[in-house]
Formats: sequence, C-alpha cells, structure tokens
Amino acid sequence: MGDATTFDLRRYVRGQAQSNAVWLALMALIAFGLLRYDNFGGAYNIVSFLNYNSMFIVISIGMCFVIMTGGIDLSVGSVAAFTSVVAAYLSPWGIEVALPGGILAGIAFGAVNAFVIILMRVPPFIATLATMLAAKGGALVLSGAQTISVDWGSNFTKLGMEKAFGVVPWTIVLVAIVALAAWFVLERTSLGRTVLAIGGGEDASVLMGLEVDRTKAFVYMLSGACAGIAGVFLASGFGAGQPLEGVGWELSAIASVVVGGTLLTGGLGSVPATVAGALLLGLVFNILNFENGRGTISLSAYWQLVVRGGFLFIVILLQNRVSSARAAEDR
Repeated sequence: MGDATTFDLRRYVRGQAQSNAVWLALMALIAFGLLRYDNFGGAYNIVSFLNYNSMFIVISIGMCFVIMTGGIDLSVGSVAAFTSVVAAYLSPWGIEVALPGGILAGIAFGAVNAFVIILMRVPPFIATLATMLAAKGGALVLSGAQTISVDWGSNFTKLGMEKAFGVVPWTIVLVAIVALAAWFVLERTSLGRTVLAIGGGEDASVLMGLEVDRTKAFVYMLSGACAGIAGVFLASGFGAGQPLEGVGWELSAIASVVVGGTLLTGGLGSVPATVAGALLLGLVFNILNFENGRGTISLSAYWQLVVRGGFLFIVILLQNRVSSARAAEDR
C-alpha cells in the first residue's frame, strides 16, 4: 500500500509541476516584455493580444478534453474556417443567430468525428484528418473560394470588435465562461473523472462500467463546438468569413495543451494550464512582433508556422521523456 501511495503521490506532484511550470514561464515572459518594450503593457497591446488569441484559447480548451482521453482532433482549424463562413452568412440576423449557428456547425463536425471513431472504429488521427479535409473543402465550396463579408448593419461585429462595459473584449468574456464551465466539468463532475479514466486506460474504463462511448462522443463534439466558437470570433473580429484561414491552428492547440502539462497519451490534464499554454505561445509571437518593430530581427508572418512546429517538437520531446520515466516507474 505504501509503495502504491508513494507512486500516486509522485505522479500527482509531477503533474502539478508541469502545470505550474507553464504559469512560471508565462509570468517570466510577461516580466521580460514589460521591462524591454515601452508599449508592451499598454491597453492597446493587451486588448489586441487577448482578442486575437481568444480563438486559439477556446480551440485549445476543446483539444484538451480530446487529448485527455488519448485522442486527437486535427480538424479544428478547418472547422473554424468553415464556421466562420457559416457565421458570415448568418450575420444579417445578428449575433443571436450567427453565434449558435456557428457553434451548431462545429458540433456537427464533432459528431461526425465521434461517429467515425466510436462506431466505425477508425483511429482518431485518420478520422479527424479526413474531417479536416472535408471541412476545408466544404468551406471553399460554400464560399466560392472567396471571403464572405459580414453584415455591418447588424450587431454581429460587436462580438469581435467591442468591449464588454468598455473594459474587456466580448470574446474574452465568452472564453472565460467556456473555460470556467470546462474546468467545472473536469474537476467537479463524474464526466470529468470519466474523461481522465479513459485516457488512463480505455479497456479498464469499460470493465469498470463507465460510459466510455458517450464520453468520447462528448469530447469530440465539445472540440467541434469550441472550433465553432473560434470561427464566429474570426468572422466577427475580421469582418468576413475566411475559408482559407485555420492553417496550423491544430498545431497551436496541441502545443498549448501539451505545454500545459496534458499528456499526449491521455489521463492527465488541466484546463487552466491549457489556457496558460495558449497565452504563452501567443505571447512568444507578440514579443517577436515587438522585436521586429525594434529592428532586432526581421521575420515574416510565415515564420509563425516554423516557430509553432519547432515549439511543438520540443514539447513532444519533453513529453516523451516524462512518459519514459513513468514507464520505468511502472516496471
């Protein structure tokens, strides 16, 4: 009993250390930016940073739940592009119609992923890769391969361009609501415990009588819903549905989740740490933009994909070391 208790405590401490590390890194990067750049802490930079990164934060939250079950969702970027087009078409009826319409479109793609993965037994990587291609093609067909301008006469653009009570962007308010709801589900409900149990061992979860298939369906539809929200943010914030957007967003989401301490093999994760991971990754690009402005370096926007890929590669290597250490402890 003592050995098992010690092992569980060691796993908990290590998981907490990974989650705490991302907060320390985030605070260190903020301190660096405040000391180095004059306008880094200005209202304009803060609001712009939060508004833009709200899309990546909300997608990362949905991805966190998928990865905690041991799955993956490569379709989120393309689904966000598709839902941005749907939201743009629905924008004449205002945010009251466009927001739920975009979310429902995202949930539909999540349901397709769940059906193919659960009932047809297709591996998540292959299933969501196919959905990614379908969503990208659907966005191009639906839009005629053109950006779709939103209706500026409705209240749709207020979501992405205005602040709640003149202080915080509406996008961040909605992201905070999603994050709090996701945290509550994960930490305070049996559904959250089932998510972690599936990631820890799906076969064992089935033998324990847990609702494995329903829970997996939930996480993929949640991921689709979060991608739908991001697509609505994209259309509202930029004034158009953009079928060519979303490239590499799945990498950003996966990197944010993994940086936050969630294991790619599942069974361990944290919503707050995932949010911190998304903010950390966004802050890296924000600082690179400031360095561009100072003339220290000269990197085009295309370098962001290179940085994302390199960042993800490093994090996966670190995750592999953690997994190897845990396997050694099991033996």
